[in-house]
Amino acid sequence: MRVAIIDLGTNTFNLLIVEINSDNTYNHIFQTKISVKLGEGGINKAIVAPAPFQRGIDALLTYKKIIEEYNAEKIVAFATSAIRSASNGSEFVEKVKEEINIDVRVISGDKEAELIYCGVRDAVEMNDNVSLIIDIGGGSTEFIIANKNKIFWKQSFLLGAARLLELFDPSDPITDKEVSELTKYLQKELQPLFEAIKKNPICELIGSSGSFDSLAEMIAHRFYSPHILDDKTEYTFNLDDCEAIYNSILSSTKEERLKMKGLVAMRVDMMVISSILVNFILTSFDIKKMRLSTYSLKEGILYQLMNE
Repeated sequence: MRVAIIDLGTNTFNLLIVEINSDNTYNHIFQTKISVKLGEGGINKAIVAPAPFQRGIDALLTYKKIIEEYNAEKIVAFATSAIRSASNGSEFVEKVKEEINIDVRVISGDKEAELIYCGVRDAVEMNDNVSLIIDIGGGSTEFIIANKNKIFWKQSFLLGAARLLELFDPSDPITDKEVSELTKYLQKELQPLFEAIKKNPICELIGSSGSFDSLAEMIAHRFYSPHILDDKTEYTFNLDDCEAIYNSILSSTKEERLKMKGLVAMRVDMMVISSILVNFILTSFDIKKMRLSTYSLKEGILYQLMNE
């Protein structure tokens, strides 16, 4: 059976089409993403503004055509932070059903964290050691403490990169004072994470797709070769490489970041925020190992579909 999975994220709408085989394995058929920036101009007012609202509809119209071309028999669409926290989120869902005939399920932050864990566990070799999984979205960021067998703790925070970018509106380049203000805010908002890690000590950080993909791409372009990431679902970071990229991003202007190899245009602004968040976690918990999972929410949805 061919299944199309659509992840309606705050920054991007992701499409994954797979063929599920009779032996419960699957083959990737097609994958793409469209930068929608649903949160633009309204994320901290709990609304999807008119322009991003229409961009979202247009993206799904494009996806419907692709899905029909690939003869997918089933469409599973999930919406996350921007739509679940917007006062007109249900209006968006109704419009999608009416105009495109796609049923969109709006999931809670808790469910999102659980699905991210399922996706990451499918991509990364996990064992009995306890890892901290982070997925930095546009509207929310999910933190999951888990090993290969179970989740010990999970929470979704309204700390997405687009949300923080609009809230703090940093200078170009960001100033030391602004970095300090954002860090203090993270310290305050993430107290539940500090408590959870006291109870469940972690041995590493696993970053799930998005900003972590960009970080790996930038490192590959600058220090190695882009091919080191080919066909890989996980990658182990050298933390010295990460620090070098972090310092470059923080000292750069938007114009300079647009020229950085491996950094896609849609992440040029949000990468500053994401980098500060990642660095804050690494330093706060003295983490010495960090890995990338190229799988995330949509692969977690696929995992649950196949195991229902």
